[in-house]
Amino acid sequence: METSQIRQNYDRDCEALINKMINLELYAGYTYTSMAHYFKRDDVALPGFAKFFKENSEEEREHAEKFMEFQSKRGGRVMLQDIKKPDRDVWDNGLIAMQCALQLEKNVNQALLDLHKVASEKGDPHLCDFLETHYLNEQVEAIKKIGDHITNLTKMDAGNNR
Repeated sequence: METSQIRQNYDRDCEALINKMINLELYAGYTYTSMAHYFKRDDVALPGFAKFFKENSEEEREHAEKFMEFQSKRGGRVMLQDIKKPDRDVWDNGLIAMQCALQLEKNVNQALLDLHKVASEKGDPHLCDFLETHYLNEQVEAIKKIGDHITNLTKMDAGNNR
């Protein structure tokens, strides 16, 4: 593969991890799409959950796009991989779906933290700033929001209301 003329201070490990983040963000979007359409089903009919998960799906795809733009700006190469199928097709109820969403967001957050650590170790302040500006706080906010939804659904005993 030809080396980019604009590449500067962009370590190959960071480039590879950015490609993994693109895949993870697309997987998250794919999972949220599955959730949204599950809650749109006529035998489930929970439009509020469908809307919430559809919005999350769009946001995750935007995150993937932002990583792809970053990769190109730094002289890296976007290497798309197969997107894994969501872990399930049936999400049972809102509480279970939110619990799955919380774990998904925590996984994304950990991957971002791992990427930030490598970027810091490789002396890439631009990548660190990019992650801090566009992702890290947003992930914490998403985790808190979903955690609050889980608390409210648990208080309503939503797990037993199928």
